[in-house]
Amino acid sequence: MKKRYSIYIKPISIIANLVFINFTLYYFFREDFLNYWNVIYVNVTWLTISYFLSFYALKRYNRNIDVISRLFFQFLIFTFVYFAYFTLTSQPINTIKHLKTLGVIFIVIGSFRIFYLKMLKSYRNSGKNLRNVIIVGTNRNAQNISGFFHEHTELGYKILGYFSDKKEIPENYLGRVENCFEYALNNDVDEIYCSISELSQEQVKAFIDFADNNLKVLKLIPESKNDFRNKMKVEYYDYTPILSLRTIPFHVPSNKIIKRVFDLSFSLLIIIFVLSWLSPLLFVIIKLESNGSLFFKQKRNGLNGTTFTCYKYRSMSVNDNVDDIETRQYGRITKIGKFIRKTSIDELPQFFNVFKGDMSVVGPRPHMLSYTELYAKTVDKYMVRHFVKPGITGLAQVRGYRGEVEKQGDIENRVKLDIFYIENWSFILDLKIIGQTITNVFKGEQKAY
Repeated sequence: MKKRYSIYIKPISIIANLVFINFTLYYFFREDFLNYWNVIYVNVTWLTISYFLSFYALKRYNRNIDVISRLFFQFLIFTFVYFAYFTLTSQPINTIKHLKTLGVIFIVIGSFRIFYLKMLKSYRNSGKNLRNVIIVGTNRNAQNISGFFHEHTELGYKILGYFSDKKEIPENYLGRVENCFEYALNNDVDEIYCSISELSQEQVKAFIDFADNNLKVLKLIPESKNDFRNKMKVEYYDYTPILSLRTIPFHVPSNKIIKRVFDLSFSLLIIIFVLSWLSPLLFVIIKLESNGSLFFKQKRNGLNGTTFTCYKYRSMSVNDNVDDIETRQYGRITKIGKFIRKTSIDELPQFFNVFKGDMSVVGPRPHMLSYTELYAKTVDKYMVRHFVKPGITGLAQVRGYRGEVEKQGDIENRVKLDIFYIENWSFILDLKIIGQTITNVFKGEQKAY
């Protein structure tokens, strides 16, 4: 899986903009502006307007008019609420001086945004930051998409070729539709564009299932607006409509920021006020009962199927094979291990994973590599859960699907709940899951062992 660095662009841009805004206001007004509430208001207002206008939302395909309109409305609304605040609070201000200051802020931020987009396009034109694409179908709209990508090389789409069952063989023909899946798996394909009119309903369903189970982005090319379906996101590449099957709230920039800020804050509190004294205490107790380290480390699958080292307090006697399947009959669980498992204390070191960015407080639970390999073959849409970071707790866990998988229905229901969480995420839902998790810890759970 290719490493994506674009996730850092938005938070860096936001932080850089806020730093510049505050520095400029301080430079022009010094002590006159350094009122605690003024500073809070300016920063919160900028972020709130940015959220509702999707000011920091970056797509590969951004029309110039979209970029300019976002800049214009962001600056216009911010200026209005900026002056409204000083008017409502009856603070004396020099209107001309404030307008000049805001003008400097807007010119610099606007110029930086345009310069950045130009540099990014130039970078992609040079053959970097590319997304590999295959097109299924050869009809007019499929050809329009192909022509669009070839014409706009600055978007960074590389067409590897076409698949079709039609007799007309286009250039870069790769084979029949049935050969598409194997090719996509073996050639690091990022996105698949399918013409609906050239596929049967069974084939469309097969592509949907394939994309979900293999972390591929699937786009459907309809013949007309009549092909649009509910819950699909409609985009236009020039005048060609494109349907995205799955919309994930986590992909909204503001939601990413909200979740990450909460993860950092919550994990830091746990590390400072709980793990700082609990770890030394458990180190002594665990050492007295068995030799070995305080932490149990194991490779797990995370975001986009990548692997990371997951931390837990060691609850079993040392075993050379850390990938052995753990069950309640395993026989190596120590006395203190039974207690920390029953109370879920053994999971607390995963807040280090959250702080590092490998995990989130709430999300689908990460599985061992051997489990992922097994379930990816036997459970439909299992890999969809890897579209987001794994969590310390999750919706499936608070609904009773935690611990050992005793029958096929356990993992199938767990995956269904994970997908529901991914598609319906909200910050309130995270808080509810955390609250239910804490309640379950005090009540005790049958599968906590």
